[in-house]
Amino acid sequence: MAGVLLLGSRRYSSWSLRGWLAVRLAGLDVTEEVIALKGGGRTTEIHARSPNRMVPYLQHDGADVWESLAICEYCAEIAPSLWPEDRIVRAHARSISAQMHAGFRPIRQNCSMDVERVPAPLPELGEELAADVALLSRTLKGALLRSGQPTQFLFGEHMTAADCMYAPIAIRIHTFKLDVDPVVNTWVQTMLNHPLMQEWYVLANAEPAEWRLTY
Repeated sequence: MAGVLLLGSRRYSSWSLRGWLAVRLAGLDVTEEVIALKGGGRTTEIHARSPNRMVPYLQHDGADVWESLAICEYCAEIAPSLWPEDRIVRAHARSISAQMHAGFRPIRQNCSMDVERVPAPLPELGEELAADVALLSRTLKGALLRSGQPTQFLFGEHMTAADCMYAPIAIRIHTFKLDVDPVVNTWVQTMLNHPLMQEWYVLANAEPAEWRLTY
């Protein structure tokens, strides 16, 4: 093995999913180590090993890379197809990926990722959350319809780093039945049916029962 990818509980760790997808799409030869999340930033085992005290953290061929978007960029140096080939389209993909990295806080706060949660809509959406969902829908629809016709993934017919960054959002849209454009819902189903996403679900479901958090 050429390195290690440190992850948090697959059931909950949205940031781990982003990094893991990029690493797998790039074909990096790494050992995956999963640490159970304790909630509330109390996972000291991660604090002791990761430079930013969070997951994912990639050690690969002499490189230390943390933060999901940085891991996506690193993987794209090895597998350039993780970004669109066209410069202008690539700029769009990078922009919405950075937008995901820094934004959509109301969705994150109100719609936490849990791959085993039974899908059900929220009892109500406050004004701030509803506005964030509308922004999310416009952002994803803009990427999917950029060429004039809906694409299978955000920027074409294969998964890119942008899809990696929005993969947990696909889970949240499905879990909480968020009101997004039909074009976006089609992308959600495409993402959830992707073999790597299916593998993530299987691995999450196989984690020990004692790793589950209480709400």
